Amino acid sequence: MTEQGAAATESFGAGNSAASRDKAYFLHPYTNLHAHETQGPLIIERGEGVRVFDDSGKEYIEGLASLWCVSLGWGEERLVEAATRQMRKLPTYHVFGHKSHEPGIDLAERLIKLAPVPMSKVFFANSGSEANDTAVKLVWYYNNALGRPEKKKILSRVKAYHGVTVATASLTGLVNNHRDFDLPIARIHHTDCPHHYRFAEPGESEEAFATRLAESLEALILAEGPDTIAAMFAEPVMGAGGVIVPPETYFAKIQPILKKYDILLVADEVICGFGRTGNFWGSQTMGMQPDIITCAKQLSSGYLPISAVMVSEAVYRACVEESKTIGTFGHGYTYSAHPVAAAVAVETLKIYEERDMVGHVRAVAPLFQRRLKALADHPLVGEARGIGLIGALELVADKETKAPFDPVGRAGAVVNGLSQENGLIIRAMGDSVAVCPPLVIGEEDINLMFDRLTTALDAAIPVLRG
Repeated sequence: MTEQGAAATESFGAGNSAASRDKAYFLHPYTNLHAHETQGPLIIERGEGVRVFDDSGKEYIEGLASLWCVSLGWGEERLVEAATRQMRKLPTYHVFGHKSHEPGIDLAERLIKLAPVPMSKVFFANSGSEANDTAVKLVWYYNNALGRPEKKKILSRVKAYHGVTVATASLTGLVNNHRDFDLPIARIHHTDCPHHYRFAEPGESEEAFATRLAESLEALILAEGPDTIAAMFAEPVMGAGGVIVPPETYFAKIQPILKKYDILLVADEVICGFGRTGNFWGSQTMGMQPDIITCAKQLSSGYLPISAVMVSEAVYRACVEESKTIGTFGHGYTYSAHPVAAAVAVETLKIYEERDMVGHVRAVAPLFQRRLKALADHPLVGEARGIGLIGALELVADKETKAPFDPVGRAGAVVNGLSQENGLIIRAMGDSVAVCPPLVIGEEDINLMFDRLTTALDAAIPVLRG
């Protein structure tokens, strides 16, 4: 063992347990690293259906589908078999320099045929962050191809989440993704968050709120200069920012403004795509007409890392012309369209169709939303919001004034911890807690999931108000 390794083991306690080795060697994303040195990890050992089990054998309903992605649950043998077949046939290969393979071709063809609006080509990456980062580069490349070198600014929204690369973390409209990372970078601007409960004026209807946000967006465009703004990124439903469902008519009002000033719309379908909102695409649910679509997560049911960027014919043709001028399209990843990941994604899409997963979501979503919305009456809940099989509860100290608990974030952490103790994994995002189970969940487990969440909320009352 190296001196550094020995020091790490000594610092976090001797022993060969997974927990001690985790604390000694593992740098965790989205984790309070200081707290982790004491608290250590919850180690998940196996999964089955909508449940996971830790290394002590304790069972949990996975109420966030392992970060919004395991649509088909754990133990889907068809995906295991698809990966195994491809591993034996062609375990890896690249798609640079005119090379290709059938899994990548099959997946591209299926995605284009499934797209919510006409799309031309698909580019593959490995995560939602990489897909959105690629979209940023394509937007800039597109405008250079059209001879518009000044049209490069990109709009996002407060509380948006588009990833954690340097560019996509800048698009993300969450403070802790910027603090001390020297972000955001230049040419990224954030417009209003479309959260009616938190940002509407007293007595303002959803439609009036949407109108005001559209007017604010146009004012920002005019202030910056329409000839300098290239694109706007938008999730159909804002996921990691708090599961924020936009107000009625929101996208109907902002899209004409984008068209007016020749600003591309990029639909970030990383969380919403593949049935989550009750349609195959969130863009269909929200009436979006994007020029570029990014997707990931449920593309492979989270079984292997893969993401995709679909582009319109206009964007593709500009890329063709610019690559002709330069001599190459100088962008790509070693694992773009990785054949094993692509084969698993193809099988995932087949399963969605064969089992009518969108139909299943529509069948069970009313119960999910009814149980979710009923928690709006709980003493700790200010708002219960959601659509399809995704939702969130915003926790408040005062339901009438909407005042948060002090310090902000403590209430979410308390409810998150008590849920986990009670056999339910959810996610705290500040003082909102999200629920987003595998799409295959049935009514019995939906009821059990919300029973466990209600128990956790009840147990949180004396902790937060005691």
